[in-house]
Amino acid sequence: MGKRSRERALSDSEAKAVTRLLRISPIKLNDLASGIRGKKVETALADLTFSRKRIARDVKKALESAIANAENNHDLDVDDLVVAEAFVGKALVMKRWKPRARGRVGRIHKPFSRLTIVVRQVEEAA
Repeated sequence: MGKRSRERALSDSEAKAVTRLLRISPIKLNDLASGIRGKKVETALADLTFSRKRIARDVKKALESAIANAENNHDLDVDDLVVAEAFVGKALVMKRWKPRARGRVGRIHKPFSRLTIVVRQVEEAA
């Protein structure tokens, strides 16, 4: 009488990690995500380690989580992993107000983002 298990959305050679509520705008985060898209995992980790952007530390943690999911949950070889997808979505937006001249108010938006990283095992051509 239990709940029916759902089909797996990814193929058997893929694993993913989702990081929610990152305190950065989606446009800025997408700039960093496009820099690691399609690269080998070791290269992407090195790029994020030496990046000067503040959010690179959180993106690196998400990538390491996807690698750990691939290794522990899906028995994939870490040396053959490639960042197949890295995409950004919008999350909530905090609205704040700042007083302006003549009794008016200025609206301030503080956006949050969601990051999804999918790694895929690719066999090297001999």
